[in-house]
Amino acid sequence: MTDLVRAQAPVVMGVLNVTPDSFSDGGRYADLTAAVAHGVRLVADGAHLVDIGGESTRPGADRVNAETEAARVLPVIRELAAAGVAVSIDTSRARVAEAALTAGAAVVNDVSGGLADPDMARVVRDAGCPWVLMHWRGHSRGMRELARYTDVVTDVRAELAQRVDAALTAGVPADRIVVDPGLGFAKTAEHNWQLTARLPELLALGFPLLFGASRKSYLGRLLADADGVPRPTAGREAATAATSLLAVAAGAWGVRVHDVLGTVDALAVWRAGGRPRLVTDRAGGELAAGERAAGERAAGKQADRERAGGKLAGGIQTEGDR
Repeated sequence: MTDLVRAQAPVVMGVLNVTPDSFSDGGRYADLTAAVAHGVRLVADGAHLVDIGGESTRPGADRVNAETEAARVLPVIRELAAAGVAVSIDTSRARVAEAALTAGAAVVNDVSGGLADPDMARVVRDAGCPWVLMHWRGHSRGMRELARYTDVVTDVRAELAQRVDAALTAGVPADRIVVDPGLGFAKTAEHNWQLTARLPELLALGFPLLFGASRKSYLGRLLADADGVPRPTAGREAATAATSLLAVAAGAWGVRVHDVLGTVDALAVWRAGGRPRLVTDRAGGELAAGERAAGERAAGKQADRERAGGKLAGGIQTEGDR
C-alpha cells in the first residue's frame, strides 16, 4: 500500500457504509451479500480502495459500541479481501482497526485523526499500514458547536500539522500518512467552501491529501430549488464529480466518493485533456475568476466576481457527512 500512497494517478476511494443510519445510503448495504456485491461493483467501476464503515459519523449521530461496529464490518472485510479487493477501514477505534487489519484491511481511515483513541497510533505503526488523518474536533453528537475558527484554513492546517507530528512522534513513518481536511466535520458550509478554495495551503503540509465531498449537504444547498429546498442526495452526483475533479486538478492525492463510476469518468476527461492543474496566483495568492465565482455562489455572495483577471488559480469549493 505504500505504492498507493505514493501514486501519481488520483486514487479513488469508494464508500461502503454497512450501517443503518448513514446520511446517504444507510441500511442499503447492511446485509452481508449486498455489501460484498456493492464492494465488488465499486472496484469494477474503477475504485482503487473500498472504504468500509460500521458507524455513522453524520452530524448529530449517536455512537455505537465497538462490538456492534466490528460485527458490521469484519465479515464484509474478510469477504472482499478474499476476493482481492483493497479495503480501508473507516473507524476511530483502535480495537476495531486492529481487528479489521487482521481481517484483511490495508488502510486505516480515521475521522478523528488519532484523537478519539490514543492507541490508534500504535496499531497503525505496528501494522505498517497507511493512516488517513482527518481534521476533527469532536464526535458527531456535538460537533456543530465546535465549528468556530479564527481562519478556518489556517486553523485546520495547524491542527492537522499537530496530528501529523503526533503520528510521527509515535513512530508512524511519514510515507504512511495521508491528511484529510474533514469537510463538514465541525465546519459550516462556508468553512467548507473556504477550505476547498484554498486547498493549496493544505497541500503545503507536504502529505498526500484525501478529499471527501461526496453527496454532502453543502452541495444540496448549492443546488437548492427555487423554493430553497436542498437537492436530495441522489441528485448530487454531478456536483460530487465536479468537486472531485477540481480537487484532483488542485493536487489532491485522492477522492472519497459514493458514485465511483461518475468520478472515474470525470477523471478520464481530465486525463484526456492533458491533466490540467489549478495553480495559485503567484502575484497575490488570490483565486481566479472561475473558482472565486463558484465559492461566492455557494456562500451567497455576489461581489468581486471579476477579480483576479480571469487567470486560472488554485482551489475548489465544498461540506461533509458520512
